[in-house]
Amino acid sequence: MTLAMHRILVVEDDVTLSGVIATLLEANSYRVVQAATVQRAQIEARSHQPDLVLLDLGLPDGSGLDVVRELRGYSGVPVVVLSARHLEAEKIRALDAGADDYVTKPFSAAELLARVRAALRRNHQRSDAVPRLLLGETEIDFAARSARGSRGIVHLTPQEFRLLECLAQRIGSVVPQQELIAQVWGPARVDDSRSLRSYIKLLRQKLEVDASQPRLIVTEIGVGYRLCQPDAERETEGGRGVLGQGDV
Repeated sequence: MTLAMHRILVVEDDVTLSGVIATLLEANSYRVVQAATVQRAQIEARSHQPDLVLLDLGLPDGSGLDVVRELRGYSGVPVVVLSARHLEAEKIRALDAGADDYVTKPFSAAELLARVRAALRRNHQRSDAVPRLLLGETEIDFAARSARGSRGIVHLTPQEFRLLECLAQRIGSVVPQQELIAQVWGPARVDDSRSLRSYIKLLRQKLEVDASQPRLIVTEIGVGYRLCQPDAERETEGGRGVLGQGDV
């Protein structure tokens, strides 16, 4: 099955180290976005909506903690701090600010990759995550970022997976338009309903039997969108169709 690779934002002002980390991650099938300042990190985080952030605390225009605090205002993305600061108090400050893990420099490639895998795994195992979903004729595995229907692999982009997962977490319920935009594109774009409609249209083309008459991704006019499972609801009492835990 096709893997939509996790996107990782590396925030590090040491150009050499940032390049080494990027090369290591890309060699292990991760997509990488780089930033060297607090300001650039905040811009890249909102623009790319990464699956994980690797963050140095000592940045030329401020503290990495400012990045963590800003992220926590709108996102639960895992943040792993990479720092040469060894004092316990520094680690506590980072964790209290909202970081998920703290790795002290220098570190080995093996340790860094293990921390990345662990952070991504924990993120997928959160109680509100939907690991797998049977949606009409398509089985979607959010952890593996893969989808397969009756005609084979369904190619979904990382952004499409992100939008679908936001809907799946509230399956059967209406998810307000602005909430979806904030979760997928960031709060700075809550008025960008055009992008949301475009991606809803793309998902329908890939998942619906007839995209012109959607039965899976339903528009609730003036409110938002609802993810439905009409076939599953007729066959099971709960009608959720979740496997495992857990108008354009």
